Amino acid sequence: MRHLGFGLVYLIPLTAFFGYHLGGLFAFLTPVVVFVLIPSLDLVLGRDRANPADPAAADPQEALRYDFWLWLAAPVGALLILWALIVVAWGEPGALRFLGLALSVGICTGSVGITVAHELVHRRDPWERRMGEFLLLLGGYLHWGPQHVAGHHRHVATRSDPATARAGESLYRFLPRTLAGTFATSWALERTRLGRLDLPLWGRHNRILRYGAVTAAVLVLITAIFGGLALLFFVLQAVVAFLLLEIVNYVEHYGLVREVDEDGRPGPVRAIHSWNASERLTNWLLFNLQRHSDHHAAPQRPYPQLLHLDEAPQLPTGYSGMVLLALVPPLWFRVMDPRLPGTADLEE
Repeated sequence: MRHLGFGLVYLIPLTAFFGYHLGGLFAFLTPVVVFVLIPSLDLVLGRDRANPADPAAADPQEALRYDFWLWLAAPVGALLILWALIVVAWGEPGALRFLGLALSVGICTGSVGITVAHELVHRRDPWERRMGEFLLLLGGYLHWGPQHVAGHHRHVATRSDPATARAGESLYRFLPRTLAGTFATSWALERTRLGRLDLPLWGRHNRILRYGAVTAAVLVLITAIFGGLALLFFVLQAVVAFLLLEIVNYVEHYGLVREVDEDGRPGPVRAIHSWNASERLTNWLLFNLQRHSDHHAAPQRPYPQLLHLDEAPQLPTGYSGMVLLALVPPLWFRVMDPRLPGTADLEE
C-alpha cells in the first residue's frame, strides 16, 4: 500500500479546478496549497529516512503500481490544460481568475508534469520517454530532456553545468544563466550526436529543431481553435512551469563542487554533490525527487527505490519551503551558506 502515497499528488490539479470555480482569491488556491499548506504539513508529518531493503530487487507487480502514478500524469495534465483553454476562451474568466488559473495550472504542469517527465526521460522504454516528452511539451521545455540526461548528469557540480547554482549566486542571477545555458548545451549536445551519426545538423534528425517545430505547431493550433487569450494563458502557464523547474534546480545543487584532479578533470559524481531532503509528504508529492543525491549516483534507479543518504548535504526543509526561501536571496544565503561543505566556491 506504500505506493498510494504517491497518488496524493493528483489532489494538486483539483485545487486549480475548484479554485477557479470558487472564484475571487480562491483562484490562487493552488499556490497557497503548494507553498503554504504543504511546507506546514512537512513540519507536522516529519521526515522519512527509511530505505528499501534491497534497492535492486523490485517486484514487477509492485513496480507496475508505482508506474501507474507516473503514467497518469500525461492524461491528467492534458485534460487540465484542455479544460483551462476552454474556460479561458469561452468562460469570460476576468483578470483575477485568468491570472490565478495561469499560475495554478503552471504550478501543476511544473510540479506534477515536469517532475514525472524527469523520471520518464531516464527510462529505457521508448514509450515512457515519449510520454516524458509530451509532459515537457505542456511546459514548453522540450529541449530540457536531452540536456538533462546527457549534459546535466555528466557535468553536475562543475562550471560546465548551467543547472548548477554557484555559491553566492542569487536565484535572479542563476535563472538567466541557466535558461540560456540549458538551450545552448542542448544544441551543442545535438550537434555532437548528429556528427557522431554522420547526419546533417539542419534537418529532420535534429531533435531540437523537431521540438521547436512541434511547440510552434501547438501554439498555432491553440490560437486557431481557442483564440489569442488562450494562447497567452498557455504561454504564461508554461513559463511558470519551467521557471519552477529551474528554481528547483537552483535548490538541488547550490554551491556544491566536484573535486578536480591534477589534469583538471572533475572527480566522480558522489552523494555530496546534490542536496538531499527527507520530508515525507513532499517526497510523496514529487516522486522522491528530493532523494536527489541517490538519483545522481544511480540515474536509472526507479523513484520508489531511491535511497536516503545520510552522507549527502541535507536541506533544512522540503522543496516547497526551499523555493520560497530562494526567492529572498539574503535569507537564502543566511540559511544555506553555512551549510555548504567546506569553503569551495564556484564563483569567479
